[in-house]
Amino acid sequence: MPWKTLDDMDLAGKVVLVRVDINVPVEDGRVTDATRIERIKPTVDDILKAGGKPVLLAHFGRPKGKVVPEMSLKITLPALEEAFGRGVIFADDCIGLPAKQAVAALSEGDILLLENTRFHEGEEKNDPALAAAMAALGDIYVNDAFSAAHRAHASTEGIAKLLPSCAGRLMEAELTALEGALGNPARPLVAVVGGAKVSTKLDLLGNLVGKVDFLVIGGGMANTFLAAQGINVGKSLCEHDMVGTARDIKDKADAAGCRIVLPVDVVVAREFRAGAVNETVAADACPADAMILDAGPKSVEMIEEVFAKCKTLIWNGPLGAFEIDPFDAATNAAAAKAAELTEAGLLVSVAGGGDTVAALNGAGAAEKFSYISTAGGAFLEWMEGKTLPGVAALQD
Repeated sequence: MPWKTLDDMDLAGKVVLVRVDINVPVEDGRVTDATRIERIKPTVDDILKAGGKPVLLAHFGRPKGKVVPEMSLKITLPALEEAFGRGVIFADDCIGLPAKQAVAALSEGDILLLENTRFHEGEEKNDPALAAAMAALGDIYVNDAFSAAHRAHASTEGIAKLLPSCAGRLMEAELTALEGALGNPARPLVAVVGGAKVSTKLDLLGNLVGKVDFLVIGGGMANTFLAAQGINVGKSLCEHDMVGTARDIKDKADAAGCRIVLPVDVVVAREFRAGAVNETVAADACPADAMILDAGPKSVEMIEEVFAKCKTLIWNGPLGAFEIDPFDAATNAAAAKAAELTEAGLLVSVAGGGDTVAALNGAGAAEKFSYISTAGGAFLEWMEGKTLPGVAALQD
């Protein structure tokens, strides 16, 4: 890997600035899902074990460069303390006197959380002066926030150029998994891309057709590709203005030797609600007054056969309207097959993106996948082949 990890750094007695993503959901003044907090624990634990003093830098919400009391990171302290099994000190700013005094008072074994970096206008502008003020607090910089690595901010990119820098454990795991899945994968390689609109995933599809052996397209996007073949999709969600683009993507895939897998049968209904009366028809036989809400059993069988041929799977997006029963059936069945092959050691499976994580959790398959990324936008941009500023800065 072209970046350093914690294993490459001498942390003993050093103040270690750690960029983390603890932008967690909060309700009634408390954290309702501490997954992101739990995921930074290995990094903090290893810094403490090595005799370093971890100082956490993070954003919370979108205060747009102003101090917004409701967006203070103070709200995360109880959840952090529970995850780390020890007290966490808090400073009222991420630079200046409050931060300097808090850092100076640190003893071995202490953890310090600095206030929301986005309370400063210079954070999102990647202001060199703000980056320098943060860098002045520590000896080493560790980026453990892959989910914020697609942003060139002062705390994700600017600071990395001013201090000896490395990836934290979560960042390391994420980069290793993604590099293994898309950079240098075991082949054949299949990607599942689902979701509502082709227009939001143009860069992704354009990058993948040149890199994968099979591309499974699901969700509303599949309807647009079916329409591009002249198939009537009734009242289904479909971007009719994108059919030309869908044809171009198909041509590009054919030229690259990538097989696009579309539904051969579909589950249709007249209304979009849980338990709606539905039927399974051939993909080219959607009634004019119905909408396609899921892939059918023959399509699932075909997808499972593709998975069985492949050695690596990347998954982003559901195959149908997974939020409502029974239109989660295709996603659940395909996810279960991927999980089974992964558990048997026959498939490396990497998945990411908000809907994807929710869908795989709903299918009970997530814990069996090789790696689940919670990074959202950064995961998508990596799949699109884009350079992530926060990762590139670590390579410098």
